[in-house]
Amino acid sequence: MTTAALLEVVETSGGRQLFAYGAWTALHARQIDVAIDAMDGAATSLPATLDMSGVDAFDTYGAWLVERLSSRWLDEHRPLQVVGLRNNFEGLLGAVHRVRSDSPVAVTSDKSLGSTLAGGVGAIEQALSAAGRDLAGLINMLGAVVQSLGQVVSRPRTFRLTSAVHHLDRVGWQAVPIILLITFLIGCIIAQQGFFHFRKFGADEYVVDMVGILVLREIGVLIVAIMVAGRSGSAYTAELGAMKMREEIDALGTMGLDPVAVLILPRIVALLVALPVLAFLGSLAALYGGGLVAWLYGGMSPEIYIARLKEAISLTHFKVGMIKAPFMALVIGLVACTEGFKVKGSAESLGLKTTASVVQSIFLVIILDGLFAVFFAAIGM
Repeated sequence: MTTAALLEVVETSGGRQLFAYGAWTALHARQIDVAIDAMDGAATSLPATLDMSGVDAFDTYGAWLVERLSSRWLDEHRPLQVVGLRNNFEGLLGAVHRVRSDSPVAVTSDKSLGSTLAGGVGAIEQALSAAGRDLAGLINMLGAVVQSLGQVVSRPRTFRLTSAVHHLDRVGWQAVPIILLITFLIGCIIAQQGFFHFRKFGADEYVVDMVGILVLREIGVLIVAIMVAGRSGSAYTAELGAMKMREEIDALGTMGLDPVAVLILPRIVALLVALPVLAFLGSLAALYGGGLVAWLYGGMSPEIYIARLKEAISLTHFKVGMIKAPFMALVIGLVACTEGFKVKGSAESLGLKTTASVVQSIFLVIILDGLFAVFFAAIGM
């Protein structure tokens, strides 16, 4: 039967001799803690030896207690040598010692203004560095897609039309119901808020101008792009990430196939075709929703709404929205595929990259929309 854990101290002319025997396990941790605390007051500069030949039970907690005792001796500049430990226990003590040695040293926080500013600057540098790496990854992916597209142009038979049609069905046709519903509701909300506020100034007719111009130039394509980024972009990232985890992408390279041509190019081509069509349908749904609210809530007949809409909008407004759509589709596809290729071999990494894909896509789509707004204003469109 294993005896209780004990620790005794014997003073000698050559130093202090510590004798440990019994069970140095978690069951007797409290008793060992009391014994260690009791000897802290008798400090000496002479070396000490911990004889553990009497220890007949030893676990990870006991190893941590030995490390705690050794570190206290070391803090007081007193060497402590552990001897007599059984061979089957030495590996556990060595592993705990290595873990303790590798642990980061705690740094006392400095609340001064200088340290706060330094920490803020460091955080900004890290954010800029991460943004630079992401931008470099997007540029690298764009170059790979352009190179693959050049090969397809020179050899059209190499383009995977079946895959492109499959993805077009998924990101285009299957997305039509949700796109129509969301844009219809957005059109209704814009019209309702317009009538609610413009009616105070007797400017009900200008609600039609606001709905028509805002939907065709900005809201229609932007809402559709955000929906596609959340729906299709995340799916692209998850699919490619799962293939990366299962090493299917590496297998393609082993078979002599280009992963960009096989996996990425059909997906991006499908987005480039689907997003402008979805933006067109979404704009129509939003205008219809605005007209319905103008009739039921604003008291404006459909004939007046359509006539006013013809006066308010022009082909230029429609072209502005449609020009943005392919560029937004390209950004969404590049971000989604790039993040999918960054997935490591864990489910956590897949989830993180999928989230990052959606966030980055929406952010870049909004930035791109702002840049286009400035550009079209500068050229008078």
